[in-house]
Formats: sequence, C-alpha cells, structure tokens
Amino acid sequence: MPLYKSIAVNSQTSVKIWRIDESYDDLVKPLELKPESRARVDDMKSSIHQLGFLSVRHLLREFGYTDVDLYYDENGKPHLKDGKQISITHSFSFSAVIVSDLVVGIDIEKQRDKIKIVSPKFIGYESQYLKEDSDLTKKLTVIWCIKESLFKLFATPGLSFKMNTLVIPFMLEDEFTNAWIDYKKIKLRYDVSFLEFEGFTCAYVVS
Repeated sequence: MPLYKSIAVNSQTSVKIWRIDESYDDLVKPLELKPESRARVDDMKSSIHQLGFLSVRHLLREFGYTDVDLYYDENGKPHLKDGKQISITHSFSFSAVIVSDLVVGIDIEKQRDKIKIVSPKFIGYESQYLKEDSDLTKKLTVIWCIKESLFKLFATPGLSFKMNTLVIPFMLEDEFTNAWIDYKKIKLRYDVSFLEFEGFTCAYVVS
C-alpha cells in the first residue's frame, strides 16, 4: 500500500500523501464508489486524472472515511459529512489529503521549469525577492502551491493569485513561511508549511 507519508500537523490536523504506483484496476477494485463518482471517473479522458481521483479515495479510507462521506459544494469545494474540514490535491504520481477541525488548504505540484514562463500570472509582491538562480523553479513551485492552498482555503470567487495573495520570503530548507490574503477589506495572515520529495512540492495552510 503506497501511503507515502503521514504528517501530524497538530492535534486537530493530519496530512496524508499517496504515491500512485497501482493500475486503475488495482485502485478501483477495493473501493465502494457512489454512482456519480463512478460515472465521473469513467468519463475522465486522462488516466492520470483517473488514478488521482481513485488514490484520493484510498486516502479517505486511511482517514476512516469512504466516498459516501465526501461531497462538493457549488464552488467545487470538498466537504465531509461529519463537519470536519478537508482539502484534496493530486499531481501526476502523488495525491494528498488534509483533514482538520480547522479550515485548511493543500496543493501538490510537480517541479517543472515551465513554471518560469507562467510565473508573471501569479507572482506579484514576490518578484521583489525572487532571483534568477538554481532554486528559482523550486521557489516558484512553492509559491504556486501556497497560493493554490490559500485559494482552496478561502474559497471565494474572484480571488486573484497575483493581486490578492502574497508569500513572505523564505528559504527552501526552512519548509515554513507566512502568507497573506489581501482581498477587498479582508487581510488575513497564515502560517504555511511546505515540503519537497521526488521532484514534487507540497504546501498546506491551516487557518
């Protein structure tokens, strides 16, 4: 069973990361999926997305939940029927779930150089401390993961990664920084954790 890593963030919050080594058949066989979930995964044209979807259901089982316990609101934000907070992510060969009594967000991304090309779309304040160096791809990936996690946590349509979120300068080895949401008259500060593994970056935010 490729449960890759479990992180006890605090007494109320846990992160679990799955490495996707299995085939579609191996992943789907032990699962009990709602009819709408089975239809959704069968309609996916990408095998990567199918495996990500199914691996997330295995992570739910690691937390003691099933597919029936998970539902999505009108904005696509996942929820658990028992009222606990959840955030979900997957990228290529990894997926992750964070569950907490607090509002949370999580994101995983593969580290790829092409992020430098798209960075002007999500980098604002951060351009003041980013430099063209050997760590740029990794730092940009951390920032993207943090901003995506904030977006999932805040769950407010219209939030701009570039204009409404900012990440305080950080060192990769620290695996920790602070980030802000500055949206209309709302200003919120968050502690952020991140980690790197096998060419991937994961970040998570707890409110």
